[in-house]
Amino acid sequence: MEDSVFSLIRTKYNTLSPTQKNVADYILSNSEKVILLSIGELAQFCDTSETTVIRFLRKLKYDSYQVFRVKIAQELSGETTDSIYEEIGTDDDIADIKRKVIQLTISSINDLNNLLDEKQLAFFTEAIVSGGKAIFIGVGSSGIIAADAYHKFLRLGIDASFSSDSHIMSIACAHARKQDLVVAFSHSGESRDILESVELAKEGGAKIAAITSYPNSSLSKSSDIVLLSSSRETKYRSDAMISRIIQLVIIDTLYVSTVLKLGSEGIKRLHKSRLAVAKKKT
Repeated sequence: MEDSVFSLIRTKYNTLSPTQKNVADYILSNSEKVILLSIGELAQFCDTSETTVIRFLRKLKYDSYQVFRVKIAQELSGETTDSIYEEIGTDDDIADIKRKVIQLTISSINDLNNLLDEKQLAFFTEAIVSGGKAIFIGVGSSGIIAADAYHKFLRLGIDASFSSDSHIMSIACAHARKQDLVVAFSHSGESRDILESVELAKEGGAKIAAITSYPNSSLSKSSDIVLLSSSRETKYRSDAMISRIIQLVIIDTLYVSTVLKLGSEGIKRLHKSRLAVAKKKT
């Protein structure tokens, strides 16, 4: 199935220049108007030049504004959920907030089809079953996500550790070896504690897997494997909130992929973990 143009705009958003983001914002918020506008009129409404609009289209792999406009019209006529882009406002009641937050989250999960690179998923799966240790790190809210990943892969019998403490992270990463995998969680990709730990791990030759929202971040540039989480910048709901949910979906995808990679041995390990905690349940 062909990708939604609205989903494509959202998933490419962080790669756009500030002026291109203005174009993206206008299109997402005024899609029904855009299908009636010429490229010059769109540029005028966005307070930019036609050249900027053309560069924006090229970022989305569109060579023709006409084709782009027709694609939007087709999606609107089909009333796709991806065409809904509503900002939460100060006048919204609890019903509006509930609906918009749920819709934004659903759309962001759908965006993963554009964001998640299958080759990167395969590289991660291969690295985590290679026999080395998996070191999961993250601070703040990213630490909570890293803990969830640690718990899931530990259930599969993976030799794993987890830390959200800057000192423990640095110590663990300083002892990382060539066969080990450091899985670093950071929404911004600019957390100093994470970046310092990653550099220590790289000195020992360990592989680095980053789960972050920004492809051009320092963490992404320092990593061997990069898995991107969708981000949606809204006024009253930070994109980090949505990123948290998306990263949990990424973890589940990696977990299932790893189970299949391990085959019957993976199922055996999973059953062993279930039996280990079964007696603790009443």
